[in-house]
Amino acid sequence: MSSPPLAADAEGDVTFLTTADGGRSGPAFSGYRPQFHYDGHDWDAVNTYPDVAQVNPGDRVRVIFSFLSPDAHVGKLSVGTPFLLREGRKIVAYGSITKLDQLEESGRRARERHAV
Repeated sequence: MSSPPLAADAEGDVTFLTTADGGRSGPAFSGYRPQFHYDGHDWDAVNTYPDVAQVNPGDRVRVIFSFLSPDAHVGKLSVGTPFLLREGRKIVAYGSITKLDQLEESGRRARERHAV
């Protein structure tokens, strides 16, 4: 049994810190799962970089987020919401939400799964 495809819940504009500024020492690729940090909390989100094959330290890119708990973000995230990407407590990137895609639909499906 295969997993359902990941929903494109939201998009963001992200700037990765350079290695000299404390960021990653190597590139990130689609499927990367740092903590998505906003409003004082860390969340799990799969990152997809649709415009590039890899993201190097210092790059600014568009990212598509697929949240593992989308229902927790409905009504909390909006266009312009700032966030950090972290590996543990280490900040590796920062950005803001530029578009909400399927977040409400993903949240509804997640609530229905939890109710069963």
